[in-house]
Amino acid sequence: MKSSHLLSLLLILLPLLASCTTDPKQVYIVYFGHHGGEKTFQEIEENHYSYLSSVKETAEDARSSLIYSYKHSINGFAALLTPDEASKLSQMEEVVSVLRSHPKKYSLHTTRSWELAGLQKWTRPHHLKKEDLLMKSKYGNDIIVGLLDNGIWPESKSFSDEGMGKVPLRWKGICESGDAFNSSNCNKKIIGARYYLKGYEAYYGPLNRTIDYKSPRDKDGHGTHTSSTVGGRLVHNASAIGGFAGGTASGGVPLVRLAMYKVCWAVPGVEKAEGNTCFEEDMLAAMDDAIADGVDVMSISIGTSKPVPYTEDGIAVGALHAMKKNIVVSCSAGNSGPNASTLSNPAPWIITVGASTLDREFISSVELGNGMKVEGQSVSPYTLEKKMYPLVYAAQVLNPDVPKNESGQCLPGSLSPEKSKGKIIFCIRGVGARIGKGLEVKRAGGIGMILGNSKENGDVLDPDSHFLPATGVTHFSAVKIFKYIFSTKEPMAYILRGTTVLHTKPAPTMAIFTSRGPNTVSPDILKPDITAPGVYILAAWSEASSPTKLDIDHRVAKYKICHDNLSSGIKNLDSSFKCPENPPHPRNLNYPSVAIPELKGTVTVQRTVTNVGSSRGVYFASVKPPPGFKIEISPPILFFHSVGQKKKFSITVKEDSEMVGSMKKDEYAFGWYTWFDGIHNVRSPIAISIA
Repeated sequence: MKSSHLLSLLLILLPLLASCTTDPKQVYIVYFGHHGGEKTFQEIEENHYSYLSSVKETAEDARSSLIYSYKHSINGFAALLTPDEASKLSQMEEVVSVLRSHPKKYSLHTTRSWELAGLQKWTRPHHLKKEDLLMKSKYGNDIIVGLLDNGIWPESKSFSDEGMGKVPLRWKGICESGDAFNSSNCNKKIIGARYYLKGYEAYYGPLNRTIDYKSPRDKDGHGTHTSSTVGGRLVHNASAIGGFAGGTASGGVPLVRLAMYKVCWAVPGVEKAEGNTCFEEDMLAAMDDAIADGVDVMSISIGTSKPVPYTEDGIAVGALHAMKKNIVVSCSAGNSGPNASTLSNPAPWIITVGASTLDREFISSVELGNGMKVEGQSVSPYTLEKKMYPLVYAAQVLNPDVPKNESGQCLPGSLSPEKSKGKIIFCIRGVGARIGKGLEVKRAGGIGMILGNSKENGDVLDPDSHFLPATGVTHFSAVKIFKYIFSTKEPMAYILRGTTVLHTKPAPTMAIFTSRGPNTVSPDILKPDITAPGVYILAAWSEASSPTKLDIDHRVAKYKICHDNLSSGIKNLDSSFKCPENPPHPRNLNYPSVAIPELKGTVTVQRTVTNVGSSRGVYFASVKPPPGFKIEISPPILFFHSVGQKKKFSITVKEDSEMVGSMKKDEYAFGWYTWFDGIHNVRSPIAISIA
């Protein structure tokens, strides 16, 4: 991918929209682009003060307003500004963009996953072949992964440094002290830990240290879970509460070094289960430090709820600077599915990862009084006495004055203890938290709960760690149970305890919650790039957080299952680089996939491949065209004579007049093209829509 085009994607200045607000000062990020390396940190900060002084009344006001000065690779600062001050700065020739910080713009996205992905042989290293991916990567030995998240629980066995060598000499990071965390919490596995909350505190005020640690320590669980999923050590006999998903837990590359950059924090007055917040200015500071610290990879399970233009996306800006330093940035696609065009992190210099399911389920069935058995899923650790219990629909055991549209939802305070005691309550998903519905059943004296999917939830089940015997069933099964309840005078039921079932089919499939394309920011770039297991993942958890993250839940889990404009060009961005007069079309970016939106007639795209196999090789092209289209690859054969040799080829796409008439406008068709040398298959997807 050419750096010329990567920079050209940022060649737009955004008009600054000054919105009305009760607080005249808000945090804005003023972005200049790239550091040339000729100035000291002090000179950079003084330069940033000079810009602030030009719009502030006094030098003291300018200094007190500065929140961050980005000094390593990212050139910019975050400061408290009025809309008018921000507007004045945005009009300066040297300023690329000015972004207003929003507290709800970014949030966190959230064992057997690696086995399903083909990395199962780490338990049998003597069986590995030289070509095995883990063997080639040396299990991630001395690769440094920086994670932007909400902290880490260093005492977990997943972060043991037993048997690991010295920390790589190139590492320049630190282990920052704070609440319940000091330098001794870092080791040869967790080699760095920092935290960033200046942007958070500028909006919310001082951190309430009863809801989060003012340190890199994790009080939520998400950061510990993602860290151990990426690079946790082998931990035998690991399982979730109740013994579910028991076995050996391991990260994908168990010998990588980890560095935590805590940028996400608990929201005041909101339960942790409802999510955290991550401020753009804090994330940019973390990414700037991570680049300077010496990470090889950035892993970021954070994003927006909908696509954002690159120049308005702090993660995209920080990732661009990381890529220029040869740092791979991997980000989650988001949890806003299944609707189309919902993905976040769509920049072509980011590896955007969607979530897929595993071949593992936690079956907890329901036996009905008429002999029918309905399959459900649950990881509730509680068990009913072996006998049948009275079964009622939630609407039959309500307190007075509960609105009709909430009658089956089992919302807090809705159930009558007199009517619910000793019964299994059948609740419907829709409004309110799944775990919260079980809490309400328990409060009212119910003995168990069946949670039925609404029509919108369909067949997708979420096995939860409920507070009482409970299971979730599909919408189809929920209708059966509903009909049974009203077909007999004394409906009865029994809930079987959940069991772990492997090798379920079909798997993998796209998780219903994972965000989808097409990419509305750059329709010629197919996103997400890849999918990876992201549902029912067993990994380490913070012992300061319960499995449900609800305040009422005081259980402790060491491991948990998670799902879990203006047309002016940039001035002064990088003096060593000149943008070409005619930059290439986005569809000709050297991306492995091909996306052609609104095809009219015939389109040809160019690609270049590099030989990383044997010194001599011959690769043959094959194509499975998307329905309604014809595809030709030229040349159809590539001859390589050395490792590292590059070859160009073109892909010509045109409509198949006999079939394309059945397609709808903006509807995508999918296919692929493959290069094959007799041993290796290199397959890349193709997505095309018609105008």
